Amino acid sequence: MDFLAPLSWLNDTVIGYLLPFVFVLTIVVFFHELGHFLVARWCGVAVKVFSIGFGPEIFGWTDGKGTRWRVSWVPLGGYVKFLDDENVTSAAPHAAADSLSEAERAGSFHLKPLRSRAAVVAAGPIANFILAIAIFTVIFSVFGRTVLEPMVDQVAPDSAAAEAGFQPGDVVRSINGDAIESFSDMQRIVSVSAGVRLQIEIERNGQPLTLVAVPRMQEISDNFGNKQRIGLLGLSRTSTGENRRLERFSVPSAFVLAVKETWFFVARTMGYLYDVVAGRQAADQLGGPIQIAQVSGQVASVGLLALINLSAVLSISIGLLNLFPIPMLDGGHLLYYGIEGLRGRPLSERAQEFGFRIGLMIVLGLMILATWNDLVRLQVL
Repeated sequence: MDFLAPLSWLNDTVIGYLLPFVFVLTIVVFFHELGHFLVARWCGVAVKVFSIGFGPEIFGWTDGKGTRWRVSWVPLGGYVKFLDDENVTSAAPHAAADSLSEAERAGSFHLKPLRSRAAVVAAGPIANFILAIAIFTVIFSVFGRTVLEPMVDQVAPDSAAAEAGFQPGDVVRSINGDAIESFSDMQRIVSVSAGVRLQIEIERNGQPLTLVAVPRMQEISDNFGNKQRIGLLGLSRTSTGENRRLERFSVPSAFVLAVKETWFFVARTMGYLYDVVAGRQAADQLGGPIQIAQVSGQVASVGLLALINLSAVLSISIGLLNLFPIPMLDGGHLLYYGIEGLRGRPLSERAQEFGFRIGLMIVLGLMILATWNDLVRLQVL
């Protein structure tokens, strides 16, 4: 099977968006919940349900330890439900622990030591990062990476680069101390640095030179017509066979590069969110399920390898999102456990319930915002 071949039969159909969306989301959700599940089993927690999707069950089976594995109708997430969970968010039960039998107490999640509960909760997001690193490692070790030399072919008139003094033939060596090995390395830094002063070390006619440039925020369209605002200097490089080379990596080298790639997406996401809070970026770049489905379909038209690569990127986003200290999310549970560790006892049942309600409002608000942005992009609104 050619992983690089476009999946052209998916183009411009509802199935063409739905199938890649379900494929990508199922992979990401399965590994997230598998992280919770495996560490829970390791800690002796009884798991009642492992579900991919929400709502009524489509099909499922029960394993030898009593866990119901199920696939449900709404493919927008999933959950692992423990023996004594009140609901799928792993909220603590209202019933007293004394009402549990000895066997139930032994498998109770909420009666486990703090470190065990924290490990189970943290395992989901960690599994997402591990999945991303594993995918990137396989891609780099099997397929390698195409590199375009960081040489400048053209400088756009009246651009930030022209103002900084760039000339055709300049070779970029580092930006703010970070080594630049390819033109894409430079693009990645510049794209998230709009309005930021960059110290750029270049080589001109064999001589080192330092330039200072400030990328300007501009709106561009990608190959699929999707618009996004990024920082630009106004430099371009002609992509020809002479300028490109294929780098091959051993598995250890691919793993190191995969970790760097994962960290890049984490840093880029956090940088964008920080800029939104600081007022330097608009929140209209946030996307929801509709955008994920749209992008999945577009990427699938490029090839299965590109779709798997998208799964890695989405896995990072899901893992990072779940670490936010918002009740209902894994990060909210970890926040509660941190408070419990400091106080020596958990928050009251009323305080936790209030926190979950606030968390629910925040999550719903984010979903509404993301869906609104998706509909605006599609020009439905």
